[in-house]
Amino acid sequence: MTTNSLNHDLARIVVKVGSNVLTARDGLNLDIIQALSEQICRLLDQGIEVILVSSGAMASGMKKMGIAKRPDAIPQRQAIAAVGQAGLILEWENAFSRFGRQVAQILLTSEDLTNRKRYLNVRNAMNALLEWKVVPVINENDTIMVEEIKLGDNDNLAAMITLLLDADIFINLTDIDGLYDKDPRVHGDAKLISRVTAYSRSIEKFAGDIPGALGTGGMLSKIRAARKVTASGIPMVIAKGFRPDVLVGIASGESHGTFFVPQDRKLNRRKCWIGYTAKPQGTLVVDGGAANALLTNGKSLLPGGISEVSGRFSAGAVVMVTDVAGNLIGTGLVNYGADEIRAIMGCKTSEIVSKLGQKTYDEVIHRNNLVITGEIASA
Repeated sequence: MTTNSLNHDLARIVVKVGSNVLTARDGLNLDIIQALSEQICRLLDQGIEVILVSSGAMASGMKKMGIAKRPDAIPQRQAIAAVGQAGLILEWENAFSRFGRQVAQILLTSEDLTNRKRYLNVRNAMNALLEWKVVPVINENDTIMVEEIKLGDNDNLAAMITLLLDADIFINLTDIDGLYDKDPRVHGDAKLISRVTAYSRSIEKFAGDIPGALGTGGMLSKIRAARKVTASGIPMVIAKGFRPDVLVGIASGESHGTFFVPQDRKLNRRKCWIGYTAKPQGTLVVDGGAANALLTNGKSLLPGGISEVSGRFSAGAVVMVTDVAGNLIGTGLVNYGADEIRAIMGCKTSEIVSKLGQKTYDEVIHRNNLVITGEIASA
């Protein structure tokens, strides 16, 4: 079997298992949980650390409560997730205990990762678990989830965890073999795309965004997760979770599913957080000259290039930067609050003191605190 182009030994892996892999007609697929646990333990025996992002709480809860159809009402869904999460972690604990391994449950909301202090606390706790050879089993905290603190789906959560822990690879297990040129569940002549070397907007056209009955993320969310991690120098694989020894095979260099090749650059942890985890609090619109300076010359953002400010935020917040047409350029940490930027936008740096009474920085966003993440950069 051909290799997946991993060019170094793996020390740390993030594995995300989707609902369509973990669920059967009558609830959780215990055979799959057992098989994946056995594979993960074999990786642990090789000295590889594994972080598991597990869906399946809803399926587990629906089975326990005797509910056939996923409810529409948010309080009922939250309640089912609460019941189901207990059953889900119990099954993982039982499966790993057969191999003498411990698991730890970690439930997160977006605030745990977008707040820098809490983000670092989560990382420290997970690193401690990994040092103890414990397998973190992570899920979104669906019981207290509301739109304002929702992470989106477990593809996005797993990508964030991959960046948080600086993993060597993100393996995303689903119920199909990988990314196809069209949805294989609809088109019999669909062809598997075994390798994606660079992200472009055209890649998203291949995503038949048809999630399963119990899942929240389709192929499109997986592609967007791949974009985050590969832009930070980390590869990702989308593979079929039902394949025997799929995890062990990928870790040993075998080709499975679709391999997303990482970019040569590797962002430092701070820039990973700025670009792909922190929640933007506002938007700065820049003119053509500033957009060109940011995209092609790697410059800092000065007040003279800013034409519009939206949102309410303080100095130190993360904001989006767009061009006048609304195309995303990147995200960055601002040195001034929204009202201060409104006062100095379009001005020269020499005019900042006269506008604000003092000048803390020449730059609104220093290039060291700016991550080019937008569609323009990758089109």
